[in-house]
Amino acid sequence: MMLVAGVDSSTQSCKVEIVDAASGAAVRSGRAPHPEGTEVDPELWWQALGAALDDGGGLAGVGALSVAAQQHGMVLLGVDGHVLRPALLWNDTRSAAAATALTAEVGQTDFARRTGSVPVASFTITKLRWVRDAEPEIAARVAAVALPHDWLTWRLRGYGPAESSPLGPDLEELSTDRSDASGTGYWNPTTGGYDLELFERALGRPARVAAPGAPGSAVHAGTGPVPAGAQPAGPHPRDRPAVVLPRVLQPGESAGTLLPSLFGAGAAQQPVLLAAGAGDNAAAALGLGATTGDVVVSIGTSGTVFAVTDQPANDATGTVAGFADASGRFLPLTATLNAARVLTSVATVLDVDHDGFAALALQAPPGSDGVVLVPYFEGERTPNLPEATASFHGLTLHSTTRSNLARAATEGMLCGLADGLDALCSAGVQARRILLIGGAAQNPAVTAVAAQVFNLPVIVPAPGEYVALGAAAQAAWLLSGSRPQWRPATSAEPCPDFRPGIRRQYQAAASAKCHMV
Repeated sequence: MMLVAGVDSSTQSCKVEIVDAASGAAVRSGRAPHPEGTEVDPELWWQALGAALDDGGGLAGVGALSVAAQQHGMVLLGVDGHVLRPALLWNDTRSAAAATALTAEVGQTDFARRTGSVPVASFTITKLRWVRDAEPEIAARVAAVALPHDWLTWRLRGYGPAESSPLGPDLEELSTDRSDASGTGYWNPTTGGYDLELFERALGRPARVAAPGAPGSAVHAGTGPVPAGAQPAGPHPRDRPAVVLPRVLQPGESAGTLLPSLFGAGAAQQPVLLAAGAGDNAAAALGLGATTGDVVVSIGTSGTVFAVTDQPANDATGTVAGFADASGRFLPLTATLNAARVLTSVATVLDVDHDGFAALALQAPPGSDGVVLVPYFEGERTPNLPEATASFHGLTLHSTTRSNLARAATEGMLCGLADGLDALCSAGVQARRILLIGGAAQNPAVTAVAAQVFNLPVIVPAPGEYVALGAAAQAAWLLSGSRPQWRPATSAEPCPDFRPGIRRQYQAAASAKCHMV
């Protein structure tokens, strides 16, 4: 039996799933924590990857491996392969002003046309601008910019600082994939190429694409003028070598081979091939077997709604991010800031655990007797209301019951996600079914209410590490030459029970809330 390994290097932890390459059946798994925070030394990801592989029994029998990781994180490398500063993660918002400035310079419509998205603070391009302005001495030393999965794959091949990496700091060997590249804010999903002028506008330095075998020290001119005020301290930016950007691999293409001396790879008894890797949402779509028309609604700390489509999306309002997927298609995505923690917060107020919360919510009628929770506890991104707060509406002496509050919290959270689905449909997505994932998706109240909030069939896949499983599917694709047709088991499939009144009363309350902010 040939095995493949999938890695999910997420914000919270590193997870490894080792499965049968033919069937996708689980064989063994491992896990290791990541530190908290919005900036992290990538070396800690490397250590966690080794610990997770050890926890999963090593790489014996594994023929291919792929790394999926959190999107947008910025890893800045010097010419010697050292990381120049802790990586800024997707959830680091210090670049919010930089996002506003870049959007004003380029224009929302032009940004959407050129990259599929309008940048927000999570995007890599905004973090580059922040470094240009706040840490010009770092900006002047940048020799390459990588994303988390790019950097881990590069290290797995044996590259990195000379004192710790057998193959040394060859930046020309950096690679990425189209799904992760599409979250940078300087790559075009439609053309499949970098927008070097946008990169230079952000960092004030020209850039070029990595070319294996080429000398990394050659100076290459960028495209377009250096924006006013973009020059970091020291020599003029054009007197420095161009910044190297990872070459973008296609689905099914190999990034290389894992260095045999790493993590017991020699015990595999054959070379361990490395797949292209992916961003986390794109990997989850692979792990779920999602195809055109599938909409994934993920209920985590935050919520995401994304769809696999045959055509790219570019939403000039910025509500929909027009990402690429890891299969050669596209992955338009919307995000909400308020998801599972809405339920946890209200359950705490009601002094019940998750099971007790579900039981309470199921006691109330659809629509919660007119009670509505607009769940903007942490502001909101869809719609873009960063300063908003949560509020209950429609409370009367009759309707203020514990069961109505529990159900209103469930309905409000799901209606917020349904707003994200509406945005996708407005951007041209043709949705045919919902795949509901995340820990909260296993809550019976969430399952029942989802069938009433979404006017589409709802399927709840069995709990699983779908990002890591998607990476494993990508590794199996590399071995076989075709995408595996794995399908997860179904945990629940509620009967369609669409109740449009729930959305109508939520939209009225949310509209009133928006006018108050």
